[in-house]
Amino acid sequence: MTKKQRKVLIRIIISAVLVVVFSLISVENQYLRLAMFLIPYLIIGYDILKKAVYGIFNGQVFDENFLMALATVGAIILGEYVEGTAVMLFYQIGELFQSYAVGKSRRNISALMDIRPDYANIEQDGQLEQVDPDDVEIGSTIVVQPGEKIPIDGIVVSGSSTLNTSALTGESLPREVYKGDEVISGCVNLSGLLYIETTREFGESTVSKILDLVENSSMKKSKSENFITRFAKYYTPAVCIGALALAVLPPLVNLLLGNPAEWSQWVIRALTTLVISCPCALVISIPLSFFGGIGGASSKGVLVKGANYLEALSETKYVVCDKTGTLTKGVFEVTHLESAEGIAEEELLEMAAYAESYSNHPISRSLKEAYHKKTGRQIDASRVTNVEEISGHGVSAVVDGRNVSAGNVKFMEKLKISYMLPQKTGTEVHVAIDGKYAGYILISDLVKPTAKAAIAGLKAAGIKQVIMLTGDARNVAEAVAAEIGVDVVKSELLPADKVAEVEHLLAAKSDRERLAFVGDGINDAPVLSRADLGIAMGALGSDAAIEAADIVLMDDDPIKIATAMNISRKTLRIVHQNIVFALVVKFSCLGLGAVGFVNMWWAIFADVGVMIIAVLNATRTLKS
Repeated sequence: MTKKQRKVLIRIIISAVLVVVFSLISVENQYLRLAMFLIPYLIIGYDILKKAVYGIFNGQVFDENFLMALATVGAIILGEYVEGTAVMLFYQIGELFQSYAVGKSRRNISALMDIRPDYANIEQDGQLEQVDPDDVEIGSTIVVQPGEKIPIDGIVVSGSSTLNTSALTGESLPREVYKGDEVISGCVNLSGLLYIETTREFGESTVSKILDLVENSSMKKSKSENFITRFAKYYTPAVCIGALALAVLPPLVNLLLGNPAEWSQWVIRALTTLVISCPCALVISIPLSFFGGIGGASSKGVLVKGANYLEALSETKYVVCDKTGTLTKGVFEVTHLESAEGIAEEELLEMAAYAESYSNHPISRSLKEAYHKKTGRQIDASRVTNVEEISGHGVSAVVDGRNVSAGNVKFMEKLKISYMLPQKTGTEVHVAIDGKYAGYILISDLVKPTAKAAIAGLKAAGIKQVIMLTGDARNVAEAVAAEIGVDVVKSELLPADKVAEVEHLLAAKSDRERLAFVGDGINDAPVLSRADLGIAMGALGSDAAIEAADIVLMDDDPIKIATAMNISRKTLRIVHQNIVFALVVKFSCLGLGAVGFVNMWWAIFADVGVMIIAVLNATRTLKS
């Protein structure tokens, strides 16, 4: 509890004790009784009265402070001292409660996002000096000791360690890093000493972008929040006019009919309706619900850039996914070896890796990595001579005096060597040794382990159709789609073709349905911007994709899409529950109060009680 909240609590306790004591004392003199109850009333309500006066002078008359001041002052003028003071007392109790709830929500989110580094270590003359991360230039070497946060994105140039990435990704599993690995700011160094060469300025680092996204997310209001803002703008003045009419018109009608006017009775009813009408429950609980939903998503490694995007996610019925880097790892690996008779698989892989040893092509790198992984040995360049690369076909080289040719089907046909046709899908590398076919190697972009579960999760969340768009060959795309359960696949597409496909899907869906596109590459940025909702892979995704997206998945795990969707729908359910509950109770009590069935104590429940229940319900969004 903050210092300000403790002061309010003390005022509440003092005022409550005085109200109870004064209620038990029998005082016949009305002026003395008024003076007694003005003490607890002013103790508990002086700040509300002050805000109401400031609001009147600043042209913002119709707010909850004005309603409370008008209702309680009116009750006291009419001699309802206990009721007037109690209304202000319970209102302050409700305000304290919602202040504590909002503060707790903010603290929870701050704890989840407590990743801003306070300093960076620079080594000078053998000593570590702490400097402001903003002052560290690109290419500088920083030192991160065990227990410290990595302040700036970079590459490890010395040392190895285990990193805690939970603040960024929501995952508790530590990550091992070694020399040459990329590391991102916000991670906590758990064990070894790391020397990191910075690749970005602090303002452009991952930690800064995450904090900026979370801090600015409240600026983008949802339709529900905008509705409540507009509703309160017209609702409060309308209620005040209605209360004035209730206080004046029935007595005048009674006078015209020759009956007693009963001014006090109708004024009390009007004041009761003012207390009931206070829109605090809606004005406080709806933004708090979205705030909690965004915070709950952040704890799971899903950054939502605004409440409007969280709401749009709940309305999404079509999800369009890129393949490479989104549903697959985006890294080529050897997935199958098929050697010809008389050739061992290890020999086949060795000859292919050596023949490709001078190339930096992703396929060549995957062959060299597979060879090192299988044998534990590094490539010995001295064993390779006469390397010749044939564009569009492959490469030929002399390895240990043997002529090795490695390439595609066209290369084998050019060399007039018969070859085997693979039964599995992947990029084919056929190998010939001394003019004889040795076998083939399949290299594939591996499907992410959670991709299949992610698609199943989306369908369970109510997604009508999952579509995959890719620039890969048709057979590769269809194989991946069949493996993970995608409904529709479009292959061999250029970036412009992806935009055209999304345009076609947008035109075909209904206005109330939303379409989300999930991608990670720089070529996905145009589609991310064009879709109703853009979702980017944040950990390994490009800056352009992250900037263009509305939602960022910090650990590149596609299963988080369904997680975010469930959070958004839970948030919207709670928002709708609060709206319906508050309006039903308030309008019911307004009607009953106007005809005299509801007194000031019921009015207190209709205001403070409804607000407390709505705020309690809103805090459930933090638990995702």
